[in-house]
Amino acid sequence: MTTAPGRERLVLVVACLAQFMVVLDVSIVNVALPAMREALGFSAVGLQWVVSAYTLAFAGFLLLGGRAADLFGRRRMFLVGLALFGAASLVGGLADSPGLVLAARAAQGLGGAVLSPATLTILTTTFAEGAARSRALGAWAAIGGVGGAVGGIAGGLLVHFLSWRWIFLVNVPVVLLTAGLAVLAISETRAENRPRLDTGGALLVTGGLVAFVHGVVSSESAGWGSPLTWGSFVLAVVLLAGFGLLETRISSPLVPLGIFRVRTVSVANATMALIASAMFAMWYFVSLHMQNVLGFDALAAGLAFLPQSGSIVIGSQLSSRLLGRVGTRPLLVGGAFLTAAGFAWFSLLTPESTWVGGVLGPGVAVGLGMGIALTPLAGAATSGLPRDRAGLASGLLNTSRQVGGAIGLSVLSTLATARAATLTAEGATTAAASTAGTTRAFAVAAVAVVLAGLVASLLPRTSPPAREAPEPVDEPSAARP
Repeated sequence: MTTAPGRERLVLVVACLAQFMVVLDVSIVNVALPAMREALGFSAVGLQWVVSAYTLAFAGFLLLGGRAADLFGRRRMFLVGLALFGAASLVGGLADSPGLVLAARAAQGLGGAVLSPATLTILTTTFAEGAARSRALGAWAAIGGVGGAVGGIAGGLLVHFLSWRWIFLVNVPVVLLTAGLAVLAISETRAENRPRLDTGGALLVTGGLVAFVHGVVSSESAGWGSPLTWGSFVLAVVLLAGFGLLETRISSPLVPLGIFRVRTVSVANATMALIASAMFAMWYFVSLHMQNVLGFDALAAGLAFLPQSGSIVIGSQLSSRLLGRVGTRPLLVGGAFLTAAGFAWFSLLTPESTWVGGVLGPGVAVGLGMGIALTPLAGAATSGLPRDRAGLASGLLNTSRQVGGAIGLSVLSTLATARAATLTAEGATTAAASTAGTTRAFAVAAVAVVLAGLVASLLPRTSPPAREAPEPVDEPSAARP
């Protein structure tokens, strides 16, 4: 496919703008959580679900969104995702109850699940494999990575100068701008034939993830042996097993299991899930620690994320420049271990630690490591695959990010809450109990990212050629533009 350089640059801007907005909304709410709790009466568990409702809906329907981009057209699904995301953002900004906010967050996640894989599909079908695609993926990864950290800054500014409602409402004009640019820049591709989408599979996997997270969250208050807790886990196993069985029985599965025979795909997705399990929780815990223990207001907490945001950008750009010379595996393994070192450093926080002495250094280390790791991850997950699998591969990678993030947040938050509750019952101060819970979460996160580095070491030295990718099974090929 040949695209004029000016059009390519505009396509890159559109894809990165959409990805930035989608990833930003994972973390932008963190700084606003105290204000939302005060305004609408959220409980502590309810606050966690403000984050989890988005990530679970996002994760559960990403695969469906990836296939839809392949089958029904990348531009069409990009615009559909934008419309869903913008409408849900408007509802969230006008919500007057916790339930309506959670519903809007879930609807945002659904819109993001359609939008995000379309962005990567657009890039992989616009830029030829090689240096041009590496640079485009580097920019995409940098924007996605910095979106999470910038969420804290944006949230702080909006809450301080306007209100928590603007963390939703700010998306509306951005959606309109992005949609206008997309109509001008993006040409259409779609499959010649349109098999029925596997909506049953999407519902099963989403229900299974929600049940699993509900079980983890319930364990903190009801206990691991309660019927509510183990019943949720049993339901999760049944639904996820049903999903796996369904995928082997239908002609157009949501996830053709043969794609995991490509080692780069399976390793990249496992690595992404482990890194994201720590990454999402970090924004949540650091934001609450700065406000609840260090006494920062929303604006100060948001601005305190600036060095971390910059380190993600630096790491991503460094990684994209070195990728062709160093290769995927060294960058990914090195980035993961640097990130793990940052989390281990975070676990040394005390109630007396200042921002400079306890948060700045580990935050920069984690951000730099993430930036280095994210670019080769995006390339590994999509290299060597035929064009009609681009949406599926991007959907898988984004699903791994969101599934890992949702599960990691629920597990680490439960561990932190349990530790803080125990120390509070023993007479510890609120600051000491909260910090002890946070450091326990960071120690576990460090272990998870070390595991990510070990998994990443299983990548081959070079990406497998396209002929090693599994042949499509019962799937139409996408028409070229």
